[in-house]
Amino acid sequence: MVLLFELLIGHALADFVLQTDTMAVSKSRHARAAETRGDGFPPWYYWLGAHALVHGGVVYLITGNWLLGVVEVVLHTAIDFAKGEHKINFHHDQALHVLCKVAYCFV
Repeated sequence: MVLLFELLIGHALADFVLQTDTMAVSKSRHARAAETRGDGFPPWYYWLGAHALVHGGVVYLITGNWLLGVVEVVLHTAIDFAKGEHKINFHHDQALHVLCKVAYCFV
């Protein structure tokens, strides 16, 4: 139960505190941020990847398991990409992230 609490706190920090406004808007391939900021502004996959790496790092730091950190990077990328494609909404996105954390507790 403690591990789940730590993972959920880590998720909240990574998703709501450590994620900048630029990162939140620009991580969708449909974002217009690159158009409005001009050449040289990183593409959407940079922002999505950076955000997912933060999450993977948090999972690794909490669990000490680098493989779970890598799994988190992959799953977080896939879930947030689906949200950016409007396949799922914010609530589905968060529910899937929480389910991942629950699953990690059983590994």
